[in-house]
Amino acid sequence: MKKVWMLFAWFVCTVVGLSAQPAFNERPKLVVGIVVDQMRWDYLSRYYDKFCSDGLRRMMDQGYSYNNCQINYLPTVTAIGHASVYTGTTPAFHGICGNNFSIDGRGVYCCTDTTVMPVGTNNKKDGQMSPVNLLSTTIGDQLRLHTDFRSKVIGVSYKDRAAILPAGRSANAAYWLDRKNRQFISSTYYMQELPQWAKDYNRVLVKNEEFKKVGEDVGLYPLTGHITVDMAIAALDGEQLGQGGETDMLCVSFSQTDVIGHRWGTRGEHTDEAYLELDKDLSRLFQALDDKVGKGNYLAFLTADHAAAHNNQYMQDHKMNAGKWLSQELRKSLEQYVAEQLGNKQPVVEAIRDYRFFLDHRTIAAQGMDLQRVKEVVMDFLRQQPNISFVVDYEKAAYAPVPQFLRERILLGYNFHRSGDIIVCVNPGYYEFGSWSSPVGTTHGEWNPYDAHIPLLFYGWQIPHGENSSEVYITDIATTVCNLLHIQQPNASIGRNLTFK
Repeated sequence: MKKVWMLFAWFVCTVVGLSAQPAFNERPKLVVGIVVDQMRWDYLSRYYDKFCSDGLRRMMDQGYSYNNCQINYLPTVTAIGHASVYTGTTPAFHGICGNNFSIDGRGVYCCTDTTVMPVGTNNKKDGQMSPVNLLSTTIGDQLRLHTDFRSKVIGVSYKDRAAILPAGRSANAAYWLDRKNRQFISSTYYMQELPQWAKDYNRVLVKNEEFKKVGEDVGLYPLTGHITVDMAIAALDGEQLGQGGETDMLCVSFSQTDVIGHRWGTRGEHTDEAYLELDKDLSRLFQALDDKVGKGNYLAFLTADHAAAHNNQYMQDHKMNAGKWLSQELRKSLEQYVAEQLGNKQPVVEAIRDYRFFLDHRTIAAQGMDLQRVKEVVMDFLRQQPNISFVVDYEKAAYAPVPQFLRERILLGYNFHRSGDIIVCVNPGYYEFGSWSSPVGTTHGEWNPYDAHIPLLFYGWQIPHGENSSEVYITDIATTVCNLLHIQQPNASIGRNLTFK
């Protein structure tokens, strides 16, 4: 009898093992990554009753929501967020340290690449772009590696950085908008000529009367979301995504929400309109995916690159602590203070970007000054300023007298060659006020929940309905998607695999 039971157990294990093998190698036909620029997590509940049933509510009502997804590095800005979503890591490893940053003292824009030429335009300023500064692989890169580059990976967005960084270094293509010429463009990093389907859509786009009316300010209108979805659907058709023998990936980023937020803030009719139109655009995208790939055959996720603070005046009007941090006005006083203390003749600050001070190492050395002493004097000045909570020397951040969670975020955001020298954290409700924000608008960049708490929704292939309020991180997204696909996570990923239960 014992032998019979052993034989039965062997049979059951063999059958179960055989039946599990196909599931292990099973993948969706298409992965769709969606990033909504400057989307706060609480917008999901704020607009829930106004959303249509087939847009964001489809993901919320039929998919899985992680309700406490946090950004685990500083600063919280666009290029870093897009890179972190898809690499599963932070600036310390992927090297995208801001929209603009310095590499060993040389100021750079995150995607500028003068070794490539624009495709689809003569506008070099907007077209000479690539992922040249991205140091680590993305979900799409890993998918391409796993399938010996048979999978197709495409990025589409209004902003160049929001199309390029998600798609990764080995992407088949990334397309972004040349606002001046009202066309979607690319660069020779990807191709020598736009594919015919992209040319065809551009011909439709240039005739768009609404687009002509708004001109280069298109980012301030929901129209940007409409044409982003149109271009994504054109790519879906033109490249036959999800129709081949391997899993493909489409990375779609909506940028108009960020432009509108900077101009008009988190409240008001313009922001309301932006999110309700976004919802309609997502409904159109999902319908196209249902029709062309098949409902249940694609895996989609939606998140944000960062969130946003409420407008400081709005907060003050309602008796809450808030205000502006005027870093550029501070700069002149800072330089004067350093000169009084150290006697230097030339400025010591190269730039102030996203609450970080980039010191001019070459000028400091040329004047015979000690870099560490300059840092100490700069930090001493900053500690005397109002509305600053912490001032941290990046090189000594591991021992800085700041809360542990904040220390970790500072370290994860620090790349020795690219992040500058000193970072400050301002008081809650305060934010850096610059040319990118209007008096009634807002911005982002700090550790606080209003900047760092973002939505995270999964929907579609093998995703159950449910929600989870445990703290998870932006860096967990790539690891989770790669685990669902049974492929290796990106090569600098620090994320955890999330479960759906």
